[in-house]
Amino acid sequence: MHWTITDQPPNSDRIWKQWKTAGNPVVRIPTASAECDELSALYAFLFGRAGVRGVGLLWPTFNHTVAVWVLHPRGKPDVRVVVPTSQIFLDTSDSFGTRKFNPWHQKTIFEYKRRDVPDSFELPPQLFSFFSQQLEKYGGASDSTLQELRYLREGVFLKSWTPEEAALGMRSDGEMICGGEFRRTSRHFRVSRRICVPSLRTRTAEPKRLFPMLRVILAL
Repeated sequence: MHWTITDQPPNSDRIWKQWKTAGNPVVRIPTASAECDELSALYAFLFGRAGVRGVGLLWPTFNHTVAVWVLHPRGKPDVRVVVPTSQIFLDTSDSFGTRKFNPWHQKTIFEYKRRDVPDSFELPPQLFSFFSQQLEKYGGASDSTLQELRYLREGVFLKSWTPEEAALGMRSDGEMICGGEFRRTSRHFRVSRRICVPSLRTRTAEPKRLFPMLRVILAL
């Protein structure tokens, strides 16, 4: 997916509409475009449907939205975990649980219970297959490596570099466009003409691991 200004309400309706009409998806073209509040709503909606309770939306500033996961430990104060669904106002190192935004800035985090699409909704077969392939390829990568890959894809979306340059992690003028983490883990990757693909590794279904797996789909 690709972040862009859309001025749409804070729900994922428009994302699902774009996915419903997706043709033959490829990695160098976004499957959908959305703004931060739509991306956060999509995250909260999908986590809610996966059975994770307490995920809602936070407005850390008047013009930005992220997701927040609220936990209620027995006999202890509530815990709020910031889940950035884009890197707006954040560094490349900021991920699940970042402290760059104060989750208590907002008095109440309302759990996102809106049903953006019914359970009967079906993704087009080509798009479902594409998402499945992406999870198989990238689901085992570390958070930092996924961040590098999102950076590369965004550069392709914005035409800052070509797919071939992104695959090599280097511009045609010799400037590196991949960080150290990508280079240190390069032995886990094979180069294709379109993107760098890590080898498949074992994945878990913990909530924290669900975050990078879902961020594979968001691909910001």
